[in-house]
Amino acid sequence: MKLDFSQWHEFVVASIFDIHNGRGITAEEIAENPGVLNAVQSGEEHNGVIGRISADYCREMQYVFTLDCCLTVARTGTAGFVSFQADGCVVGDSAKLLLLRHQEPSPELYLFLQTILSQNRFKYSYGRKVTEAKYMGDVIDLPIKRDSDGSPVIDPAKTYSPEGYIPDWQFMENFIHALHYKPLTTENSVNSAAALNVVNWKSFTIGSVFDLKYGVNLALNACVESESEEAINFVSRTESNNGVSARVERVPGVEPQEAGLITVATGGSVLSTFVQPERFYSGRDLYVLNPKEDGVGLHAKLFLTTVIEANKFKFSYGRQANKSLPDIELQLPIQRDATGNPVIDPTKQYHMDGYMPDWQFMEDYVRSLPYGDRIPKVG
Repeated sequence: MKLDFSQWHEFVVASIFDIHNGRGITAEEIAENPGVLNAVQSGEEHNGVIGRISADYCREMQYVFTLDCCLTVARTGTAGFVSFQADGCVVGDSAKLLLLRHQEPSPELYLFLQTILSQNRFKYSYGRKVTEAKYMGDVIDLPIKRDSDGSPVIDPAKTYSPEGYIPDWQFMENFIHALHYKPLTTENSVNSAAALNVVNWKSFTIGSVFDLKYGVNLALNACVESESEEAINFVSRTESNNGVSARVERVPGVEPQEAGLITVATGGSVLSTFVQPERFYSGRDLYVLNPKEDGVGLHAKLFLTTVIEANKFKFSYGRQANKSLPDIELQLPIQRDATGNPVIDPTKQYHMDGYMPDWQFMEDYVRSLPYGDRIPKVG
């Protein structure tokens, strides 16, 4: 099924959803009242879920929850992040519950609408909070119900819009059903991963491990967005979608960066770090990293992105990393000989004591993780 956005119309979020403000839920409450109901706060990690709690306890405490599928939106922190909760949830004070107002809910409808609502997330960057009044006043575009000759079906009660347009709920459900996918499988078990003995790791700086260069520094509003197969990924400072905020036409005279490089945001979502699987352009406050060691594989690069992102906490409250990026320290496994002694590099390329990162261990570790055997090649 194709999406013809030119035939869609605007709806105010308040005409589609009811919004319910969460109340404070503590980690102690979750620990003392275990259950199967997801407890959701702001944050993208684990889809916003901070634990599982008893529904009976939430009912007793008159917390805001549902046992049916629903959406949540982060109020603060990762403000505007929308999560889909298939089995319902209870929301804490940094999240809000979104429930369809006039339509019977279904997972397919919520999944479709989750994507639509996520397009407005940019409005809540730079510390802006999701308030009920502002969020419910946001406008989203949706397909509308039409009759057999293609004319809009008009609701005389004007339930959803002043013009009487009605969202095409059936189209949304059918679109999600029509998406082709295969369940992702893995031959690796949870117990197959190699052990991490971080006690024996050594400290390296980003500047000693990688060649760094500033990105192309293009402005997205100066590029022409495109959905063609020839379009180029535009990587920005966002922490979503592998850092890709748009796809754009080739810029005359500007060569895209090569696939397989690592991008690191030094402003915005600081230290959001990704391996770019395709050629790309980049925006401001974005550095491009390439391991100094030749032939470092994709799995090892993914290992390194995780280690770099472990330093994110150092750059909260608006701190940037433009100047300090090369000096950020990374704890990494080191190469050792058969007796377990460190292999020393006489040139001391990576470390003043001659230690060398164990690239092969990093590669093998990520390969050994569940689904590590399903990571596609880059390029």
